[in-house]
Amino acid sequence: QVQLVESGGGLVQSGGSLRLSCAASGSTFSINGMGWYRQAPGNQRELVATITNDGRTTYADSVKGRFVISRDNAKNTVYLQMNSLKPEDSVVYFCNAHWRWYGREGDYWGQGTQVTVSA
Repeated sequence: QVQLVESGGGLVQSGGSLRLSCAASGSTFSINGMGWYRQAPGNQRELVATITNDGRTTYADSVKGRFVISRDNAKNTVYLQMNSLKPEDSVVYFCNAHWRWYGREGDYWGQGTQVTVSA
């Protein structure tokens, strides 16, 4: 089992910045990638950014050039630096850890953290 604890959400003005953090604990040796997803009410959860254990990153087109994902492997923590925030970024953000172990794989999710960007 892996536990994910998120922090850093909140209220910010348009154009401002926030940094989300997600600390993983438990069977972290099985994690081969972490990331952030977001979900608006009534919508499907969508990818924001991911990072592999060796540092390869992917971003949704909507956040490229504004968001930066990083991780501290020693602390089992992943970060999402969000800059130039827009009102449409106002949704709940979820931390994800993808695990793989002896031919099996799956996902763990954090509880979600609300980001609100005022116009």
